Amino acid sequence: ERSAAGAVRAVMARCGALDAVVNNAGIDRTVPLEELRVEEWDRISAVNLRGPFLIAREAFPIMRARGGGAIVNIVSTAAKRAWANAAAYHATKWGLLGLSHAMHVEGRALGIKVTAVIAGGMRTPFLLDRFPELDPDLLQDPANVAEAVRFVLEQPPETVIPEITVLPLRETSWP
Repeated sequence: ERSAAGAVRAVMARCGALDAVVNNAGIDRTVPLEELRVEEWDRISAVNLRGPFLIAREAFPIMRARGGGAIVNIVSTAAKRAWANAAAYHATKWGLLGLSHAMHVEGRALGIKVTAVIAGGMRTPFLLDRFPELDPDLLQDPANVAEAVRFVLEQPPETVIPEITVLPLRETSWP
């Protein structure tokens, strides 16, 4: 909690304003549910769900005071489908999607746009180190998701995109 408040204060001290926040942290432990330790569950929950909540809670009053802003939460297709050995990851990403929509409803009246960017498989160590059998050519460059974030942030003032999905063209595990 102190770290989140300190991070937002540091941005304000350095920049004098807070126009946008992108919550892009995510961790996982790839093990069956019965092997997942409570400490691991708590750590994954703290990073994937509690962290975005804390940052957004700090950002909301600053954005409200200046008449608006934008918060983008990088979610995952794990918020829409499930695979084995990722219970905590799925739970937190589904939670982050719900949190994003709740913040969207609250933020609109304050001029704060909140968007959930649901990203499909990305060509990063997060996936490739844990799943070496994955074909990297079926995954997308993280820059593609960054472009989607930019697209969301560049919308006209009277437009908000509550949710957007960005998938690799050839990802086979998603319809």
